[in-house]
Amino acid sequence: QVQLVESGGGLVQPGGSLRLSCTASRFTLERNAIAWFRQAPGKEREGVSCISRTFGSIIYTDYTDSVKGRFTISRDNAKNTVYLQMNNLKPDDTAVYYCAATTRETCSLRVAVYDYWGQGTQVTVSA
Repeated sequence: QVQLVESGGGLVQPGGSLRLSCTASRFTLERNAIAWFRQAPGKEREGVSCISRTFGSIIYTDYTDSVKGRFTISRDNAKNTVYLQMNNLKPDDTAVYYCAATTRETCSLRVAVYDYWGQGTQVTVSA
């Protein structure tokens, strides 16, 4: 059974940084697209960022507009882990963040694309 485990969430002040990690069991992350989603109380789950499999030497990434320039997604194939580096955090970034994986190779920020989900990690941005 595929397992995705997120870590790295916590409480941070506005302007601060966090790095989320998503480690997989029984699933090779480098061969498939992986995404980070978030869900704030009372809101729908939204795609934050995604990373495709490696096509030769090319990796495709995508970000929702509100995090462009602040968040960076990356992958460590040796550790079978995907990261989300979050800088200049804002109160609006407060949410439960989920890692998701799909058997597709291309990047997408649509919830319906993803087959496997982690349990989520809480990120709270507050003074």
